[in-house]
Amino acid sequence: MPLRPYTLIMAGVLLKTQIMKIHREGTNILILLFIVLAALNVPIWLFMPPVLIPACFSVLSAIVYCFVFNFFRCPQRHYRGERMGMVVSSVDGRVVAVERTFEGEYLKEEAMMLSVFMSPLNVHANWFPVDGTVEYVKHHNGRFLSAYLPKASTDNERSTVGIKADCGKRITVRQIAGAMARRIVTYARKGEEASVDEHLGFIKFGSRVDIYLPVDCEILVKIGDITRGGVTPVARFKS
Repeated sequence: MPLRPYTLIMAGVLLKTQIMKIHREGTNILILLFIVLAALNVPIWLFMPPVLIPACFSVLSAIVYCFVFNFFRCPQRHYRGERMGMVVSSVDGRVVAVERTFEGEYLKEEAMMLSVFMSPLNVHANWFPVDGTVEYVKHHNGRFLSAYLPKASTDNERSTVGIKADCGKRITVRQIAGAMARRIVTYARKGEEASVDEHLGFIKFGSRVDIYLPVDCEILVKIGDITRGGVTPVARFKS
C-alpha cells in the first residue's frame, strides 16, 4: 500500500498522544492539523512518483505534527515539598530576570520580580505558584514585542492575577505574550482557591511569566536556572 509509511508514522504519533495527556487548548488544533496533513499527503502518495519525494514529505509532516504535539503536552504534576511559605515556579523555562521593581497594578508597592521565559519547546501550561485565594484577575491588550525585553511586562498583551497566599502574603503573577505568542488563556477567577497542583492558565507558542514577590522574601533561583512548573521552588516567604 502506498500510504503505509505515512500511516505508520501517524499511528505512532497517535499512540503517544494516548499515553501523554494533551492540554485542552491543543486538542482541536491537533485534530485539524492531522486532517490537513493527511489531506496533503494522500494525493502526493497517489500522484507523485517516485517514492522518495512522498516519503520525505510524510517525514516532514510527521516532524511538524510532533513539534505541535510536543508544545501542547500536559504532564500531571504534584508538588511534594513543604507548601506553607513556599513559592513554586509557574512554568517550565529559564530564569531571565530577578530584580527589584514597582508593581503598581495589584500589590501597589516595591516587589521582587522573578521572570521565567518559555521557549516553543517548553510545556506551556501555567501553574499557580502558591496555595491561597485569587483576589484579582485582569487581562490587558497590548503589543507583541519579544518577551525577553524588559518593557514587555508593561507594553505587551498580558494577564495579571493577584493571589493572597495561605500564609497571608500577597503576590502577583503576570502572563505575558511574546513575538510568537498570540493568545493568553487565564483560568484563574476572583474568589477561587489557588493550588500549586492546578493550572492558572496557558500561553500559546512561547512567552514569559513574571512573579512579583515581597521584597523581603528569599529567592532560591538565579538568572540562567531552569525551572519546572509546579515542581521547582523559586522563593520562600519570611515568617
